Amino acid sequence: MVPAPRPDESPAPQSAPGSRPLLVATAVVHDPQTGRILLLQRGPDASFAPGMWDLPGGKSEPGEPVTGTAVRELAEETGLTVRPEHLRLAHLIHGARNAGVPHGFLTVVFATRTWSGTPGNREPDKHTQVRWADPRALPEPLVPSTATALRGYLADGPGIALRGW
Repeated sequence: MVPAPRPDESPAPQSAPGSRPLLVATAVVHDPQTGRILLLQRGPDASFAPGMWDLPGGKSEPGEPVTGTAVRELAEETGLTVRPEHLRLAHLIHGARNAGVPHGFLTVVFATRTWSGTPGNREPDKHTQVRWADPRALPEPLVPSTATALRGYLADGPGIALRGW
């Protein structure tokens, strides 16, 4: 017999066979000349973090490698082209189910210092702006997990952050 959860506890998540966390990839585009990082501001009607600053990125599509997700999302959102082999692991973010998705999420944060193209807002229906930011003076409000990932990347390389556990 399994004891009932106390009123201040959430029951353990029940995963259906085949259920998985949402897989997301983002990219830190880090300009080696200026030290700046490319960020985008989510639009006021965004379903996630409206009005907040974030890294370019998004959900992985079925059958797509996570590096492919980062490359595709970066191009879709900013117009920049990066080759998968120019991506380096920067951080992992593992979010619990209470983060707004039933089985949680895993965000793989990549970094690159090599790309082609000129950044712009390629999805004005989703984002207010795309701009370079000095990592010592990041715009506010910044998505909390993005802030954690950027601090980790800038300070000491790859790390992991747990959200909502």
